Amino acid sequence: MGAGLAVSEMVSANPKVWNTNKSKRRLVHSEDAGIRSVQIAGSDPQELAFAAQINVDNGAQIIDINMGCPAKKVNKKLAGSALLKEPALVEQIIQAVVNKVDVPVTLKIRTGWCENSRNGIEIAKIAEINGIQSLVVHGRTRSDFYKGDAEYDTIKAIKQAVSIPVVANGDITSVEKASQVLNYTGADAIMVGRGAQGRPWFFREINHYLKTGQQLASPSMEEIRSILIGHVQELHKFYGDFMGVRFARKHVSWYLQTLDPEKQFRSIFNALESEQQQLEALTRYFDNLI
Repeated sequence: MGAGLAVSEMVSANPKVWNTNKSKRRLVHSEDAGIRSVQIAGSDPQELAFAAQINVDNGAQIIDINMGCPAKKVNKKLAGSALLKEPALVEQIIQAVVNKVDVPVTLKIRTGWCENSRNGIEIAKIAEINGIQSLVVHGRTRSDFYKGDAEYDTIKAIKQAVSIPVVANGDITSVEKASQVLNYTGADAIMVGRGAQGRPWFFREINHYLKTGQQLASPSMEEIRSILIGHVQELHKFYGDFMGVRFARKHVSWYLQTLDPEKQFRSIFNALESEQQQLEALTRYFDNLI
C-alpha cells in the first residue's frame, strides 16, 4: 500500500460543522490525484454513516474510520481511540458505515486503550466479521500517545488472528525499519506517518529498498527546492492567504529540520504574514544554498 498515492482527510461526522468554506473544499474529491481515501471520525453510528455517504457522493473511493487518534479533543467525544473501550459501539459504527456505502471501508486502530486493556485482536476480529476491507494498526495504546517506542508484537498477533489485510504503523523512520517491521509482523503493508513529514520522497526510498535492498540516492537540493515551494504554493491555494500561511510554517519547519538545524531561517519564516513574503523568502534561501 503506497501511502504516497492516497489522499486522506479526517472529516467530522457531524453535519453541523460542514458549513465552513474549508469543510466544503474538503468534501470535493473528484479532482484529487490518485486513490481518493477519506477518513471520518466520530462516535455516532448514523452520523458516521451519513458522513461516509456524503463523501462517497463527492468522489471518495475509500472510507477510512479513525479509531486510532489519541488527541484529547477527539477522545473526550468518545471518538478516535476512545472507541477501543467500547467494542459493542465499534461494531455498531462499522456495521452502519459498511451498510451505507458501496465502496471499501477500512479502519485504523491502536493496540488498545492502555497496557492493561490491549484489545487489538478483539477489535480486529469485529472489524473482519463486519466487512472492514483492510486494517491499519498503530503499535501503541492510546495511553502511550506518541511516547516511547512502538511495539510490533500486537500487530504480529493481529495479523495472525485475521485474514483481511493488516497494515503496520508506528515509528517507521528509515528504510531499514520499514523492512524490519514488515518482516517481523508479517503485515501486508506499512503506513508511514510522522516519518514522512518534511520528506515526501521517503515513500520512493522505501519502495526502492524493499525491491533492491539498496539505498536510493537522496534528492538533490534542486528537487527539494522544487517540491517544497510547490507544496507551499498548494497550501496557499487550498487554505487561502490567512490559514495557508500558517499551515506553511509547520510544513516548512519539517522540511528544514536537517537543512536549518539552528532554526535561524525558520524563525524568520515564521514571522512572515503573506503568501508572497513566504515564497520570496524560500526562493532567496535556496538561492543561497544552491
